[in-house]
Parts: sequence; structure tokens; C-alpha cells
Amino acid sequence: MEHEVFTWASLFPFLKKLPPHVSNALIISAILIVIAILGYRQLKKREDDIVPEGKLTFGTFVEMIVESLSNIIVDTMGPRGREFVLLIGTLALFILFNNLSGLVPGFLPATDNVNTTFACSLTVFVMTHYYGFKEHGVKYLKQFMGPFWWLAPLMVPIELIGHIARPLSLGLRLFGNITGDHLVTAIFFGLVPLLVPLPVMFLGLFVAFVQTFVFMLLSMAYFSGAISHEH
Repeated sequence: MEHEVFTWASLFPFLKKLPPHVSNALIISAILIVIAILGYRQLKKREDDIVPEGKLTFGTFVEMIVESLSNIIVDTMGPRGREFVLLIGTLALFILFNNLSGLVPGFLPATDNVNTTFACSLTVFVMTHYYGFKEHGVKYLKQFMGPFWWLAPLMVPIELIGHIARPLSLGLRLFGNITGDHLVTAIFFGLVPLLVPLPVMFLGLFVAFVQTFVFMLLSMAYFSGAISHEH
């Protein structure tokens, strides 16, 4: 008799029939939406306070997360980075919380499924070219032709291959690292369920943050290249 693995999604009839990566992504998205709503309400209550709270509360915690993400993006991309805080911040939190959910019993992280990671990478791919055309118009296509017009027959295929490889690289890197990490953790739990898996779990925690940061950095590099003005 096949043993059914318990997941939190199995508690909800409307999620039970969905693929595990979809149901987990919906749960994590719901958690993030609740955090965003509660954090916004806390910030609205404190918006007239001149002196910030001296202790760590839910409101200050959410504010710290948003400010940290904003600082990373602006420090990396410059003043124009503020335009991308919402997009990159949303992707970063979605990926990070899904990565971390793999360390919690009952969760099957969406980011160890290639469909989820490619959905995130394709979002970056589409938005990169959207911002490129928004910034430069049709002149954006000149970035694919190289510095001289006579190099266009050589440069266009190379640039197209490079741009198409971006979502593949982003998606496969995230998928491979998260899947490998969770597989190793599951093997250690199966062999020695007490104490021994703890170092592996700390490694998993490290991998979850690093892979989120790598995805952010590459996304910021692509967006910066799309809106840059070459002199």
C-alpha cells in the first residue's frame, strides 16, 4: 500500500487536487499577501510617529525587510533602482519564502520544480525587454547589432542566443541548487533523523538566501543593461 506524504495543502480541498508546486506556491503567496497587508496597516498606524519604536515589532520587522531590499537594489542599480523595487522585491520574497518552506515539514517548495523557476525567470526576461523598449523605443534593437552596422549579421545571432540563454540559466540554476539541497536534507533525515541533519539544515538556510540573492543580482544586471544609455 502506497503511503501518502502529508502536506499542508492536503488540508484544503481546493488545493489538494493541484500539483504540489502549484499548491505550495499559492500557500506561500497567501502568506506573503497577509504579511504585506498586516505590515501596511502597522505602518499606517505609525506614519505620524516622529520617533521610531525602540523594540522589534511586526511593523518594524516588515519595514526592515522592505528597507533592506530597497537599499540592495538602489545600491546595485543606482537611483533608477527605485523603479524596480516592487518587481525585484516581489520576486525575491516569493523565491526566498519558497526556498525556506522546504525546511519546514509539510511543505513541498515550489522552487524545486522547474515550472516555477522558469516562470520567475521568464518574468524577468519579458520585463527586461519591456523596460528596454520603454526606455529607448525602437532604438533598443541597436543593442543587438553591435557597435558597427557591418557587424550586425554576426552580432544579432550571438545576442539572441545570449538573451534566450538568460531565462534558461536563471531557471535551471535556482531549480538545481534548491532541488539538490532539499534532496540531501531528505536523505540525511531518512538515514539519521536526530541531530545529524541539523548542519545540513543550516546549509539549506544558507543556500536559500544565497540563491535568492544570486537571482536578484542577475535580474538587476539584466534590467540595468536594458535601460542603460551607451555613450
